[in-house]
Amino acid sequence: MYEKNELYRNIPKMDVFLKKEYVIKASQEYGKKPVMDIIKSHLDRIREKLEKCNNIEEAEIIVGNLDQEIEKGLTQLGKKKYKHVINGTGVVLHTNLGRAPMPEKAVQNAAALMTRYGNLEYNLDEGTRGERYNHFEDLICNITGSEAAFAVNNNAAAVLLMISSLASGKEVLISRGEQIEIGGKFRIPDIIQQSGAVLREVGTTNRTRISDYEDNINDNTGAILKVHTSNFVMKGFTESVPIKELVKLGRKYSIPVLEDLGSGVLVDLSSVGLKKEPTVQDSIDSGVDLVTFSGDKLMGGPQAGILAGKKELIAKCKKHPLTRAIRIDKFTAAMLEEIFALYQDLDFAMKNIPVLQMLSQSKKKLEEKAIQFKQEMKDSDALITIEECTGVPGGGSLPDQKLDSICVRIKKQGLQPKAVAKKLREGSPALITLVREDSLIIDMRTVFDEEISIAVQLIKQIL
Repeated sequence: MYEKNELYRNIPKMDVFLKKEYVIKASQEYGKKPVMDIIKSHLDRIREKLEKCNNIEEAEIIVGNLDQEIEKGLTQLGKKKYKHVINGTGVVLHTNLGRAPMPEKAVQNAAALMTRYGNLEYNLDEGTRGERYNHFEDLICNITGSEAAFAVNNNAAAVLLMISSLASGKEVLISRGEQIEIGGKFRIPDIIQQSGAVLREVGTTNRTRISDYEDNINDNTGAILKVHTSNFVMKGFTESVPIKELVKLGRKYSIPVLEDLGSGVLVDLSSVGLKKEPTVQDSIDSGVDLVTFSGDKLMGGPQAGILAGKKELIAKCKKHPLTRAIRIDKFTAAMLEEIFALYQDLDFAMKNIPVLQMLSQSKKKLEEKAIQFKQEMKDSDALITIEECTGVPGGGSLPDQKLDSICVRIKKQGLQPKAVAKKLREGSPALITLVREDSLIIDMRTVFDEEISIAVQLIKQIL
């Protein structure tokens, strides 16, 4: 048996590694402690291997590879768990992939503010404390026609705050067919209960009339709530009450009429061949007292819950103690100003907000992207075909809307598509594809122009 102690003595000490150029560089970039932790873990692992090893040649290789292994290990410090993903699924608002990708210029402008101090809650004219909502409130009002507006961290929070501020301890009338569940098992009845209000169910699952609301109004009625069923469609023998009729009823009994518009949209999508979806402007025009909607769905901005409507009701919401717990941060405030600024010209917004660009992409544009992909794959031995396919808006938006699209199908002799798809998910960036029988499918609608060549290279490396 060879003498292990001699090999142990040949293992460099920590100080030796700390003087190496690649270690110094890593320490400057990531900090000394995480670098030392990685070196220590490798040294410990080497000693464990030597303890079990009884072959001198193998042991010398283990010690000889130490420097290389540590350098390789330090590269892991730069790898983040949250990384760039190329979305080849055709689901535009993919909840698991972060929903709405935001305009690059808008993100750059907002990010620049994060590296310095800013007037988040400071009134530069008066030199006094200000509101973080002032930066975008006027923009929302000008675009939607509302009297006032502000934002919290998501739409579920906006609905909770709205009911808590205006109807806590009182009854809230809502149609049975609108008691929806959104992602993560959040249910409208649970939100109403959490607000301290009492849910008063009216109508039936498939049919609710204006008389159902009026028959349930009493001295303890605090609000009428209309919930847009943006994540499902009910067909057949159905009936629901338009928001304008509810507004008339609310005025008759001096009861506030509130609307949860869910995914919320600011442009008429029927102009690009999609199903007509009620806009925030439609809600405000109907006379609704308060409407809430998401910032990161069809609006194409950051995660936020927007409240817009009557000035006195917005003021009550702002003063509620819950507002502090669910308020937006400075990056969201900056991004909302950037996004709403784009909506000052709706045609301009359609061309510059990624979600709206994807939803309105022409068949010709999709074919051009697919052709580019196929041409760049021509030196591969994989069979690439261009086909028609169908995607969806996703994110609980436009549930009955299918998006006719163009995809590329990748086939190869002996290809194991599930195994390849897994490797692509592990890449940097990750590429998410669809698997259909013996092929990989990439829907070009959700692949950005600059991502096509990257996706090609990722696939070539694995194939």
